[in-house]
Amino acid sequence: MRQRGKLVGMAKWAILAVVLCLLLLSWMFKWFSTEEHKATWLWDASIIAEQTPEIIAFSKEQGVDTIFLQIQDEVPDATYRKFIAAAGQAEIEVHGLNGHADWAYDEKRDEGLAFIERVRAYNAASAKNERFQGIQLDVEPYQLKRWENEESSVIAEWQNNMKAWTKAGEDAGLYMSAAIPFWLDARQSAEGEGTFSRWVISHFDAVAIMAYRDSGQQMYDLSKEELDEADDLGKKVWIGAELADTHEGDHLTFFRKPVSNMNEEMAKVFDLGSSHSSFAGVAVHHYEAWYAKENGIPLARKDEKKER
Repeated sequence: MRQRGKLVGMAKWAILAVVLCLLLLSWMFKWFSTEEHKATWLWDASIIAEQTPEIIAFSKEQGVDTIFLQIQDEVPDATYRKFIAAAGQAEIEVHGLNGHADWAYDEKRDEGLAFIERVRAYNAASAKNERFQGIQLDVEPYQLKRWENEESSVIAEWQNNMKAWTKAGEDAGLYMSAAIPFWLDARQSAEGEGTFSRWVISHFDAVAIMAYRDSGQQMYDLSKEELDEADDLGKKVWIGAELADTHEGDHLTFFRKPVSNMNEEMAKVFDLGSSHSSFAGVAVHHYEAWYAKENGIPLARKDEKKER
């Protein structure tokens, strides 16, 4: 009987050890699957001509696996090819970035289509390791006066444009994402069913929520409805963090906060976001501000309209 009791006791300890190991493995999987997934916007593409090694090294160090890189006429295709090839060697995807506030209007639909066609043509003329993996569109018509008086009409035009753009991107084999404000969940789709945010998420592969706050909890709270919608739709969501001087209030940015505070708040976003299958990581706006902050370099104030 004593021997039997000893065996039962050992079995209980063995079961407990297995359960603890499974819990530990679950925690480790959760940590590794979200901790280093970050994206960043790089608006001034001219710097890739001379700074590719620094950009790639910094991005790798910070856990960036996606760069939204603006496509500019002044930057030769050969320069983009070298940068994308170098990024690919570091396991970093590069997505072509562009957009203007008035692209939401009917008469500007073709400008968005022309941009997508440019990326498609570039990819067709480039080696596989030199191609853009996707496109991000940053279209913000609420910056313009027409939004105040014709919001519903602008939303309808914007949706029609997004339909055309996402179809063109899909035909070109491109991963399509959009940068959107957190408050789209408070607007209705022009098609009469559900929120505008759900409609946008359903048409793109991913969205980056501009949930700009200096609190990780608030960033998550502002993005939660979109994360829930994307969970249902099987899409992906980046939660955006602002590092630049926005001229709109210190509570929207980490511009004046120490790096340690910024990293602590981003860690909270990862912890909270990891409960969602749609969570893709944190998208940091933008590369130059991030590099300057991490390296203690003063960043001059910029005119946001010129930057975008």
